[in-house]
Amino acid sequence: MNIDQAVPYRQELQAMRTALLAQMAQQRGGVVSRAEAAADHFGHAEDSHAQVATERELEFAIGEREAVELNAIDAALRRIEAGTYGDCIDCGTHITAARLQATPEAPRCIHCQEKAELHRPA
Repeated sequence: MNIDQAVPYRQELQAMRTALLAQMAQQRGGVVSRAEAAADHFGHAEDSHAQVATERELEFAIGEREAVELNAIDAALRRIEAGTYGDCIDCGTHITAARLQATPEAPRCIHCQEKAELHRPA
């Protein structure tokens, strides 16, 4: 895919990135780390140790998921700049337009994505 064809995808990815960063900032009450937000939210004396631990784990899981999503978006934007957007990072075949429209940050074709998910450690 040439850079002109990638323009709508770049715009969508940039909008996704902006929305994700805004969501992260809103959930944290500003630009603070997930750890700082967890400490502020869950360090009350009336909370049980188990409740605090569970809620902190949830905060970290959400933070990890956000980091993965942000990294995927950034990687897709780098592929656009490199001129490789729309090519599977594993086999090099073209990723279908339908897949890119549904998941613009997708780095793999459906076949390679299914293989990667089957071989992912549990």
